[in-house]
Amino acid sequence: MVRKKFTVLGMSCASCSAHVEHDVSKLVGVKKVEVSLMAQTMVVEYDETQVNENDIINAVESGGYTAKIYERNRNINEENDKKAKSELIKLIISWVLMLILMYFSMGHMVGLPLPHIFHMNKYAYLNGLVQLALVIPIICLNFHYYKNGFKRLFKLSPNMDSLIAIGSSASLLYGIFAIVMIFIGINTGNDELITNYKHELYFESAGMILALVSFGKFIENKAKGKTTKAISQLLDLAPKKAHLLKDNEVIDISVDDIKVGDKLIVKPGEQIPIDGVVIEGISEVDEASLTGESNPVLVEKDSNVKGGTTNLNGNFQMMATCESFDSTLQKIIDLVEVASNSKAPMAKLADKISLVFVPIVMSIALLVFIIWILITKNFEFSLARAISVLVISCPCALGLATPVAIMAGTYKAVKCGFLIKSGESLEKMCHVDTIVFDKTGTLTKGKPVVTDVITLNGTTDELLAIANAIESGSEHPLSKSICEYAKKNNVQLVKVTNFENLPGMGVKATYNDKTYYCANHKLLKHSVDQNIVTKLQNEGKTITYIFDDEKVYGIIAIRDEIKEEVKDVIAYLDSKKITPVMLTGDNHNAAIAVAKDCGIKEVIADVMPDQKANKINELQQANRVVAMVGDGINDSVALVSADVGISIGSGTDIAIESSDIVLMKDNLKSLIIAINLSRKVVNNIKMNLFWAFFYNILFIPIAGGILYYPFNIVLNPMLCALAMSLSSICVVLNALRIQRFKVDKE
Repeated sequence: MVRKKFTVLGMSCASCSAHVEHDVSKLVGVKKVEVSLMAQTMVVEYDETQVNENDIINAVESGGYTAKIYERNRNINEENDKKAKSELIKLIISWVLMLILMYFSMGHMVGLPLPHIFHMNKYAYLNGLVQLALVIPIICLNFHYYKNGFKRLFKLSPNMDSLIAIGSSASLLYGIFAIVMIFIGINTGNDELITNYKHELYFESAGMILALVSFGKFIENKAKGKTTKAISQLLDLAPKKAHLLKDNEVIDISVDDIKVGDKLIVKPGEQIPIDGVVIEGISEVDEASLTGESNPVLVEKDSNVKGGTTNLNGNFQMMATCESFDSTLQKIIDLVEVASNSKAPMAKLADKISLVFVPIVMSIALLVFIIWILITKNFEFSLARAISVLVISCPCALGLATPVAIMAGTYKAVKCGFLIKSGESLEKMCHVDTIVFDKTGTLTKGKPVVTDVITLNGTTDELLAIANAIESGSEHPLSKSICEYAKKNNVQLVKVTNFENLPGMGVKATYNDKTYYCANHKLLKHSVDQNIVTKLQNEGKTITYIFDDEKVYGIIAIRDEIKEEVKDVIAYLDSKKITPVMLTGDNHNAAIAVAKDCGIKEVIADVMPDQKANKINELQQANRVVAMVGDGINDSVALVSADVGISIGSGTDIAIESSDIVLMKDNLKSLIIAINLSRKVVNNIKMNLFWAFFYNILFIPIAGGILYYPFNIVLNPMLCALAMSLSSICVVLNALRIQRFKVDKE
């Protein structure tokens, strides 16, 4: 399976995106399609052996839209600004013409003077021709509604543009018909016919519909721009140039040309061009753009630095450890793009309705026209009610309800120091009632230290020499702590063979033709004084036994301090009725001691790495919605099994890849922010969806004239156009409230 992103042009409402998604989903070999009306993009997951890019593009274009492979554009802000200026000019001209049109069509109603000739029946056609001359330029300036709308209509997949085009065209055609009837009245001397039509031209309705909808779209796009700026602002973090140190000369090169191993110079005030390691110099780095951490971070030789962060006050040299396409910043940008394109499960009903919304509205409008023509025998009144139904309906609000909130939420998450990979993750996070924590590196600092070395056979130096030799082949934090302790005690490293990692138990290797083990109790083959063991475990220490097939040489006890913020985080979860659980491969007594320090009451200990996922499943079977927080390879399967997998940015690549949410800071307080933000976003989506459904359910019948006979209330097409525009704007502005999310107040 491959996953590719396409740009789709020509979509104007939820109906459009629903039809594109439906058409592409029908292709054999396509597994998943996600279309973003907000970003005008589509992500397709498909089997290359059954379908290719051209098939997908053809499926989109068969529906009347345009598609191409997505290309990231660094100049998107500049292009959007140019487009916005062009739209603003068209909008201003449309409104100037519209106001003049309103003067000629409705000025007499408010006592504004018109030239006397316009009041004379024999010249009544002049007013109509002037209004027609004014409305035609408005139509030309907004002709894309007609072009797209009728194109969609003829493709049997009408959209919002189709409703606008039909509604305004009906007003225009009726106005032309009225002018013809006025001419007939003049030629036949029928003053009654002239009087009936000279004030019922409806050109102002056509012009006002287009002007109001365009105004609404302009405001909506400006507001949407504040949410879609996430990608462009992240792209702005990426420097375009770097100072390459080569043959004792400094050369400015493109960041895209940096290779692994290149030596680079970073000056004060500059952005770090790529991920790497400091090889010379000392400075402070502002990592707020990536992690949300406001305090500068000291970097010196051997410190890791991230591209896109800012060097504050010192020169240093660094060596690139990746290329631009594989940098942390690039991965963040990719994740934000994917998340912005995703949908929350609660949006599925809206998607289904969007697919049939416009045809249903057109059918309702036709039915309204027929009912009123039968009741009133008044063509003008009946036509106005039908046009009102067409214009007031708002598929845009349905289409924008979810994506605009998700896009705002994913961008705010980046600003707060964590990444959300999908809308589904957001929604699930909102409902989590149990959070399972791995112990080492998640609840604890991940920097265990040796606290006790107890010799049972031989000398302490012999014990440390064996342990150091065997553990040197492992990357496990416990192994590293033993090796560091041995190094501090000047223990020489000896060579071993046949090294083998035993997941969840320890390691073994051959030294002097004998197999030695550094492992926990699960592999221990000999008896040990349990008083010693119990005492160490009750102190929250992890025990490693050093033994061979004949005897136990000794015990090494290791303690990893819990992170400073853990107690506050656990207390917060308890206050929110979210159950914290510790899941660890450590001994039960040691795990209980650490859990007590953290404030965690529920502990699952003695769990092998391949059993962690089973424990997660058991919790899920008890009707719990489970999030798993971990940082290591051992956690990857459990992270995938959980309803929401949460990895810590300092963890392994495989843990980050397996998770749904990535905490960029090695600080669990980001978890609290993630919970609060997810709830805010999901509540925002619910509000948007409620408004979108409520608006259409309430106002379509009112526009159709349901209140006319009881209360003599009707909505003319101009008010309906305004209501439709305001509906979409309300949805977007409501989503923008997410950007005001305050970390310290939530």
